[in-house]
Amino acid sequence: MNPRLAAARALAAVLSGKASLNSSLPAQLDKVEERDRGLTQDLAFGTARWQPRLELLAAQLLQKPFKAADADVQALLLVGLYQLFHTRIPAHAAIGETVGCADKLKKPWAKALLNAVLRRAQREGDALLADMQRDPVVRTAHPRWLQKALKAFWPEQWEAICAANNAHPPMILRANRRHHSRDAYLALLGEAGISASPCVYSRDGIVLAEACDVRSLPGFAEGWVSVQDEAAQLAADLLELAPGQRVLDACCAPGGKTCHLLEAEAGLGHVVAVDLEAKRLTRVRENLERLQLQAELIACDARDTASWWDGKPFQRILLDAPCSATGVIRRHPDIKLTRQADDIPALAALQGELLDALWPTLEVGGMLLYATCSSLPTENTEVIDAFLARTPGARELDLATEAGLRQPHGRQLLAQEGGHDGFYYAKLIKIAAARG
Repeated sequence: MNPRLAAARALAAVLSGKASLNSSLPAQLDKVEERDRGLTQDLAFGTARWQPRLELLAAQLLQKPFKAADADVQALLLVGLYQLFHTRIPAHAAIGETVGCADKLKKPWAKALLNAVLRRAQREGDALLADMQRDPVVRTAHPRWLQKALKAFWPEQWEAICAANNAHPPMILRANRRHHSRDAYLALLGEAGISASPCVYSRDGIVLAEACDVRSLPGFAEGWVSVQDEAAQLAADLLELAPGQRVLDACCAPGGKTCHLLEAEAGLGHVVAVDLEAKRLTRVRENLERLQLQAELIACDARDTASWWDGKPFQRILLDAPCSATGVIRRHPDIKLTRQADDIPALAALQGELLDALWPTLEVGGMLLYATCSSLPTENTEVIDAFLARTPGARELDLATEAGLRQPHGRQLLAQEGGHDGFYYAKLIKIAAARG
């Protein structure tokens, strides 16, 4: 299959609200030649990254918008525009190959339309974009609701956040301290000719100068190292783990933090990892097996404690709550297409429900670490503020890290070009049980 067609089909599912790229792209990658998979992936992710800008440009070039049934043609046009303005693919190849895909969609009428619009874009696109730069959606390539939210919450940092969201993320590793210290693993990378440097905030974090195939990493198959962003790596040490503790990792998939907890403290008494969907636990199980670690995996709604909790209290809880994922847009650029402003209050409500449900499972004197990969205070400090107000037995603890910005509650890490993702942490201690 033509890589442009594969990328467009994956994107069409996203534009139609039926999937994310993580779910729609793998099936399309299976249909293209091995040598074209990298290009297909770049076309899909790159088009999603710049979609807010490309969509407004397309609106200037089209006489009328596409019908809902023609999301595949719309996606193909966006893929064509992405090639013209954000890749080094020669214009004649970008246009010709993209237009040719219309036949495979069984929409031959679209060939003339795509050809005319893309050729006009080639001639006039730069001038049109220059005229549109006053619009912050064009300038930042972020949907209007998100651009406004970031500007409102982070008036000094919002443009840097948008730039970081549009940049390609670095590949960051987590050295498995059960096998090697970070310094020892850095030496192994050097011997393998892989350039890398230590992360600033995570004691196990290593940032690679260039991304590489994990199979080229020393000892990857043996569990010496994993791929995990630096911000996510902070959870293990912030939890203040100790031997014998019973630990809950709620909303655990894909399992990076679960594994890191077990690496960081080999003497943990018992680790329970809960996630909503059984299929998501498959990845958690695979990660545990590669690293030769053990945890009890449970597929259920973490809020329904009656269905999974055995009544034995936990000394530590990690709640990596479902969120808008606005802090990891650079890794999942289709978030720009799939998230809407109306999602945020609903997510904040869910986050509050999870805190309320899990708090009774925590031992008095125990700690709960609340985490999200959101950049929006609505899901972060405001959620913690509301929880503390309604929970007399909860108190906030300081976080032992300089990462991020201090907030009314917790610390907010904002996405950094060349550095960590956007993330949020707050730590709570249970000083008293709820009154019956």
